[in-house]
Amino acid sequence: MAGNRPKQRRAVGPRLRLLLHGVLGAFVLLTLNAIYLLGIRILEFQSGELYQDHVYQFMFLGHLALGLLIFVPVVLFGLLHWRNTRHRPPSNTKRLGGFLLLVSIAILISGLLLVRLEGLEFLEIRSAASRSIVWWIHVVTPVLAVWGFVLHRLTGPKLRWRLGFRLMGATTVAALGLLMMLLPDPRGAAQQPDSGEAYFEPSLARTASGGFIPAKALMNDAYCQECHPDTHARWAESAHKFSSFNNDFYRFSVRETRRKAFEREGSVQDARFCAGCHDPVPFFSGAFDDPNYDDVNHPTAHAGITCTVCHSITEVRSPRGNSDYVIEEPIQYPFATSESESLRWLSNQLVKDKPGMHKQTYLKPFHKEAEFCGTCH
Repeated sequence: MAGNRPKQRRAVGPRLRLLLHGVLGAFVLLTLNAIYLLGIRILEFQSGELYQDHVYQFMFLGHLALGLLIFVPVVLFGLLHWRNTRHRPPSNTKRLGGFLLLVSIAILISGLLLVRLEGLEFLEIRSAASRSIVWWIHVVTPVLAVWGFVLHRLTGPKLRWRLGFRLMGATTVAALGLLMMLLPDPRGAAQQPDSGEAYFEPSLARTASGGFIPAKALMNDAYCQECHPDTHARWAESAHKFSSFNNDFYRFSVRETRRKAFEREGSVQDARFCAGCHDPVPFFSGAFDDPNYDDVNHPTAHAGITCTVCHSITEVRSPRGNSDYVIEEPIQYPFATSESESLRWLSNQLVKDKPGMHKQTYLKPFHKEAEFCGTCH
């Protein structure tokens, strides 16, 4: 009778061991990434400040990617491991293995529930209290997974504790290093005008860097339109849109101002008095300074006062009415200006899931105050 018993499979064969090592390696990377994200959250809680910069956005994107990539291998390993051991007698080892598989699935499902996926809004958790509960599940379950894995493995081959502690220490140190890491500013160094700060005079407007701002950074109205079509539609017919050379009356007036200034002083600098309010895109990008500036065909001539211009102002210095403000090139989310639709979709997902940087960049407290309008009006 004993000879008729089916041959017992190894719980973790050579091939399955390779899959296990891959899962554990991905889990270590995910842990490193998660410590960084949790560290940012703790810093924000303690300081009340927002630290979700472009580095954070890349780390969050990596967290989503690793979480999705590890989903199938974890479930596959759990099913194959269960197949190899299902005929064995009930034991604490089997129960711990089942517990570990369920906890791993809970980690993955709770993570998916926290993501606001476009097209799957019916899965979105909108209640702040419910999201908080799911977030805590997502934070606590990895700890339970580690605990369950250790207990499960204690019944098998001898654990290499020293290696595990070294790996855990290295992961923690690396995560702390990431918290202190400063990636290069994605905007790059601003080109400085030859005349320095005098370039902006007699306008009172200044850029935060003291240099030019690329025109494309101030003309991304299509980017705004994707999420704010109603506001964009109102802006497209507003006086702000037609404040510049796309307004026939204004173009005639400033043409004469530029012509007279050039005849008198050999430069068009006096016309900058108007540009800080009426022509911010050609003004801050440096195109306005060209005496031969084509005020009909140049792309910046039709920009007007764009959405980005107003929302990129970082400081209101006075309501004197001659553009007394400070403006900077806004930091964009990863892939926001990519030509790839797939990458732009990823960028929009980041805005939807982590809107803090978007709000901090484009919506300042003074935007709701009359003094903000008073910089030009």
